[in-house]
Amino acid sequence: MRVLDHRALNRATLARQFLLCRTGLPPLEVTEHLVGLQAQTPHTWYVGLWARVAGCRPTDVADLLTSRQAVRMALMRSTIHFVSAADAVALRPLVQPALDRDLFRNSTHGRWTRELDTDAVVAAGREILAERPRTPAELGEALLERWPDNDPAALAYMVRNLLPVVQIPPRGVWKRSGRTMHAPLDEWVDAPARTASLETLVLRYLAAYGPATVRDIQMWCGLTKLSEIVERLRLVEFAGGYLDLPDAPRPDPDTPAPVRFLYDFDNLLLSHKDRSRFVTDEFRTKAVTPHGPVPNPVLVDGATAAAWTVEKNHGEATLVVRTFLPMSAADRDAAMAEGLDLLAFLEPDAAHCVRFDAVA
Repeated sequence: MRVLDHRALNRATLARQFLLCRTGLPPLEVTEHLVGLQAQTPHTWYVGLWARVAGCRPTDVADLLTSRQAVRMALMRSTIHFVSAADAVALRPLVQPALDRDLFRNSTHGRWTRELDTDAVVAAGREILAERPRTPAELGEALLERWPDNDPAALAYMVRNLLPVVQIPPRGVWKRSGRTMHAPLDEWVDAPARTASLETLVLRYLAAYGPATVRDIQMWCGLTKLSEIVERLRLVEFAGGYLDLPDAPRPDPDTPAPVRFLYDFDNLLLSHKDRSRFVTDEFRTKAVTPHGPVPNPVLVDGATAAAWTVEKNHGEATLVVRTFLPMSAADRDAAMAEGLDLLAFLEPDAAHCVRFDAVA
């Protein structure tokens, strides 16, 4: 049986993620190919599309939210994702078991919600949100009038997990702020129903993140017991339990990988049980801290060799690149050029500078 080493896995996934070469496809089409972007922060996920789409502008992406062609809502792993409106409608029922598990096994909310009549809470939540969008706090207080001995945050979280709701703009719109306001998905978007199944979910995952094992697929979506689903599909098998689409791209492992700046919750780094195809030991030990912010990775030769932040001071924006592995002169030049492009995307009105700090 053919063996795929880490470098072969790395290049195959980078190709499907448009990280070997940016694509000219529109952002919405790329978002659908990626089966959404994790977007629990209001704005950092915009960098995920910039890194993959040639000529991507923040306004192009923000317009998808304000025009309701795309939404931000809880989906895979019960985390907030930016997805097309059509995918929101199609995917939400498929990942419901992950949302159920998150709700009822949640140490904070689970003890409040396990004994409730879930249908009654969801019906009340829908009725409240149909009147007007509400913040989680407002929703919880309104539900507390009917369930006065409960916890308002737990009641709101129950609705968030059991009723498909979206976080409406201006939340998530580039350079704008706003509280989290929930509205029912079916009232916010008018998307045609799509045929969706766990089989198609697995195939779409492999098209964007493969080759992968069943455990990788389950890590990505938060679902369990997918082996029997996978067994029904016509896939190619590799040593170590890796599965793939027969005609999916698997480039030569020696294919060059350009420097790429990713964002803190980029699904590239969160969608495999074994993250070693991208994440280096140096990044895990030097960039990731127990109580600090999630770092923004820099890929060099396809692996996490550095992390980046932006410092702003008196009209100047400095991209600080903290390197954990040695970088060649050519890689540093590439990181400089890519970093200046990133600053032009993030801070177009500022003066730009890139600084490298080596971390021992």
